[in-house]
Amino acid sequence: MRISQIVGPRTSEIVEVDDPVPAAGELLVEVVASGVCTSDLTPWRAGPGSRDGGQPIRLGHEIVGRIVACGQNARGWAPGDLVTGLGGAGFASMALMNASHVLPVPAGIEPACALGEPVADLAEALSRTPIAPGTRVAVVGLGFMGLGLVQLARESAPGLLIGVDPVSAARQRALDLGADIVFAPDDLPAEYTSEASAEGTSRAKDRRPDIVLEATGVTAGLATAGTLVRPFGTLCVVGYHHTGDAKMDMRLWYKAVTVVNGFCPDRTRLMRAMSDALDLIARHRFSYAPLITHKIGLGEVDHAYELMDARADGFVKAVLIP
Repeated sequence: MRISQIVGPRTSEIVEVDDPVPAAGELLVEVVASGVCTSDLTPWRAGPGSRDGGQPIRLGHEIVGRIVACGQNARGWAPGDLVTGLGGAGFASMALMNASHVLPVPAGIEPACALGEPVADLAEALSRTPIAPGTRVAVVGLGFMGLGLVQLARESAPGLLIGVDPVSAARQRALDLGADIVFAPDDLPAEYTSEASAEGTSRAKDRRPDIVLEATGVTAGLATAGTLVRPFGTLCVVGYHHTGDAKMDMRLWYKAVTVVNGFCPDRTRLMRAMSDALDLIARHRFSYAPLITHKIGLGEVDHAYELMDARADGFVKAVLIP
């Protein structure tokens, strides 16, 4: 089999290795599509280091694959089944997946548009965020994750859905996907920011969002999100803040804002969220089609990273097709 691995800063190579053999409870799949995730950027930029023992780094956890072989006790699955789920080392022609952490790809859905892991992350974060019909919701950061959140939040019938991003094309995509209004961070109207609402303003007259979903992964975006949320509102941090410290605006404390950590380390919860999200995909209530802007061969993975790193014009999400 072929597999891509990071061998130096911003440098990957393809190597030939033996096909893996599924252990008990595992599936061997032929990778049909594998999404490139923002979380992969940090190891790609840095290359192998002491944390990795200097060994090449193999990435790719957003997998859709066709089962080739089943390990012992991988009950319920058979060769030929098309599955998606929580994977690893998926930038390859074949990969191993835990049989408990995959689900069938909905019938009639293109494999590249059925990546289970990323939409499960979003759906699980929203399951702990109290969006209800009529609430005012803002999504800060309209990249891949933010545009996914726009689609999922729309399902809860918010009274107002606001998109915030400095890139005009991203704002237009959010409108196309169901946002009501969009703004650049520097152009937010005063009535939507905390500095504008006078102390003592009634909740009925307060136009600040009840729910703010942060999807930038950078401190500046987190600050913008904190500015938007109303007193006693909820800020859900969905963005991937990979390393270091992020400043928390202590005005959130004085506004009694509930802060939700949008990350979920529990695979049982993620699989439940994935099941719900794949059902939305099957019913055409969520679509990857407008989000996947680049389909790239396995040998071009560095180009996918470069596009993501630069947030190139027209780029939202790359999927590798081995």
